[in-house]
Amino acid sequence: MSTKPSCFVFMTFGQRKLSYATINFNTVYTNAILPAIESSGMEPVCVDVKRIDDQLHKTIIERLLLSDVAIIDLTTANANLFFTCGIRYAIRPSTTLFIFAQNQGLRFNMQSVHSIPYHFSDTYQFETQNAQQLKLSLIQQLTATAQNNEQHILFEKKIVEILEGYKPLDIARLKTDTFRDQIRYSEKIKQSLAEARNEKNQQKLLDIQASLGDLNKIEAGVAVDLLLSYRAVEAWPEMVYLYECLSESLKRSVLVREQIGFAYNRLKERDLAIDILELVLKEQGESSETCSLLGRVYKDKWIDAQARDQNEAITFLDKAIEKYVQGFEADWRDAYPGINALTLLDIKGDPSSIALKQELLPVVRFAVNQRLKHGTSDYWDYATLLELAVLENDPQKAQKHLDEAKSYIREIWEPKSTANNLRMIDRYRCQSFRSEKWVKTIIEQLEQWAS
Repeated sequence: MSTKPSCFVFMTFGQRKLSYATINFNTVYTNAILPAIESSGMEPVCVDVKRIDDQLHKTIIERLLLSDVAIIDLTTANANLFFTCGIRYAIRPSTTLFIFAQNQGLRFNMQSVHSIPYHFSDTYQFETQNAQQLKLSLIQQLTATAQNNEQHILFEKKIVEILEGYKPLDIARLKTDTFRDQIRYSEKIKQSLAEARNEKNQQKLLDIQASLGDLNKIEAGVAVDLLLSYRAVEAWPEMVYLYECLSESLKRSVLVREQIGFAYNRLKERDLAIDILELVLKEQGESSETCSLLGRVYKDKWIDAQARDQNEAITFLDKAIEKYVQGFEADWRDAYPGINALTLLDIKGDPSSIALKQELLPVVRFAVNQRLKHGTSDYWDYATLLELAVLENDPQKAQKHLDEAKSYIREIWEPKSTANNLRMIDRYRCQSFRSEKWVKTIIEQLEQWAS
């Protein structure tokens, strides 16, 4: 068993759009924070500040309080983060380190609390010299903290003196090997889930679920990972069963409700999926993800209705377009709902649809190119460029983006979804004698990857 002290890292991960630039915070963690923790002989425990919500709050508080040391990045801090971190600082001030990007400054008066600034270049990149400077500052502070020197002890005594009658919690009693074991256990389970997803092994996922015991009591992160793992292998009934076993607080979370709506749609329980997703919209407001999922449900209802009632089918097609457009307008950075709207507008093909298609197409291209420019590409970015090339009848670009998309496939339903979209475009173009053989070849390749 490892006896390394734990270092809790609470910060934004991934790309984050600030008022002056889009910043890749992964570089701050990977190039400075993580090597500083490892050089100091500690074990990192990370939480993204975007995960502060009801179902994960208990887990965050436990890790925040029980980790030996905490590094908290205040660069993108909001009221929730200050509240959560205030709990740690009130209990364990001498082992809490604050950092922030000097370019952004602090949104709260932290002058009385020692904080370590770090810097981005003029082009807002976290360059090697910036990373080295932050790394060395952190190593110095982490080393001093680990030694539990006199300065730290005196500081905690001052807190007790200021708060008359206050007794700090006996952290030594709370800080047990059980806590560290729980962290390691969660990471081990997540690694097993990743392996099962890569192998597309549904039985292995079922075995992992059986080993977890009472699903109502498992850590939220593990529960969500298991849910998404079932999605990756298209185990829709298993997703529904898992959902029914989860705690009520976790079942109310937006992410879980979105995913269960997705599962019900795949089980062809379309009206139930709509009810779930519409309730999320009503409670949380429009988002690109929820609107996209609703667009997909209405698109499937359109497909279902074509054989029985063309008028009803057109109604569902219009509803699908409406939801996809709403999703794109809710967040212009997310090209996924945008490309789906373009596909359906191309299929509908009436003058007003074509006009809207021409209006949206360059915006969708700009959105996906911005993501690629800032180094956050995934399968859907290249799939979007592929579909744009098909919509613009450009076989060379289509093949190029198809080849790029292949290396980014994570789950088998992704190329299957793209193939379905292209098949719909091709089928409706056949009716107007606009079908191209090269599009069929691309569809065949996508279907091979999905098999």
